[in-house]
Amino acid sequence: MRRREFLTFFGSAAAAWPLTARAQRTDRVRRIAWLGLGRVDEPSPYLDSLRTGLRELGWVEGRNLTIGVFWATGREDMEAAARELLASDPEVIVTQELMAIAMRSVKTAKPVVFGFSGDPVDGKLVQSWAHPGGNFTGMSYLAIELVGKRIELLKEWLPQTRRIAILARPQHPGEHLERQASEAVVRKLGIELSYFPYQSQSFLPARDLGELETAFRAIVQDRCDALVVFPDSAMYEVSDRVARFALEAKLPSVSGWSPFAQKGLLMTYGPNVRELYRSLARYTDRILRGTKPADLPIEVPTKFYLAINLKTARGLGLETPPMLLARADEVIE
Repeated sequence: MRRREFLTFFGSAAAAWPLTARAQRTDRVRRIAWLGLGRVDEPSPYLDSLRTGLRELGWVEGRNLTIGVFWATGREDMEAAARELLASDPEVIVTQELMAIAMRSVKTAKPVVFGFSGDPVDGKLVQSWAHPGGNFTGMSYLAIELVGKRIELLKEWLPQTRRIAILARPQHPGEHLERQASEAVVRKLGIELSYFPYQSQSFLPARDLGELETAFRAIVQDRCDALVVFPDSAMYEVSDRVARFALEAKLPSVSGWSPFAQKGLLMTYGPNVRELYRSLARYTDRILRGTKPADLPIEVPTKFYLAINLKTARGLGLETPPMLLARADEVIE
């Protein structure tokens, strides 16, 4: 079901905002819109982060800014939600993950700022990272250089690892780059890799659990020592089931975003996704001030986050190396 809400905050909180925030030199109230994947009655840390970034740049909801908030709950209503958003006539659209694909499908000419887990070129959102060339721009948290680091962290924790399983969605833009990076690092480490595709076509809620269970059985039959999960939003929707499988199969597991560890995977290392959505405020600010999206290169996060789930470690009978624990940004008890 499509959900729509307009949230406006009034008050004196502006006095507490950083003095470095750029004051707006106009009384005109600007209009932006958020299109997210989720439900109106559920909190969104990513929307909250965007709001924080906008406040830091001097955009005050109720004074010089309104944010129309729209949600889609899955593939079936993504395009309808996008059209509903367009009917509100925002100046800039900020999208989360697959919603960028929905905005592309409705062929809008309005500026679209995205946070995207895949390769935006492969996803046909932009012409190139350096020169987007159209009305879409934003940030990607496809951190190819971190794919190998996750495997190295597993090997550091568990030196006896000889064969890892990779669980991934081939449909995810940039997945082939993640696979190539994984193959390169396992050769360097002298271990083997088995690849298991999860051919999901659904998003919220996940409906392709039969495909997932088939992949699980194949992983067990292959006698793998550990599990690497390529992160994307559809994979996250089944991450609790993946975590249960990994625990039951006694497979140490790693992925790229901290919410995977919060769902029960052993460890995650990757971009700070909340910080990425806070950074999208910079794009929004510049577009509101007149910069064209085509002139704003795609960026990647520069802050990375290591999360370790100690409860999962105990369930696997693992001792957590003190040095690794000391490096963690988040420890889940």
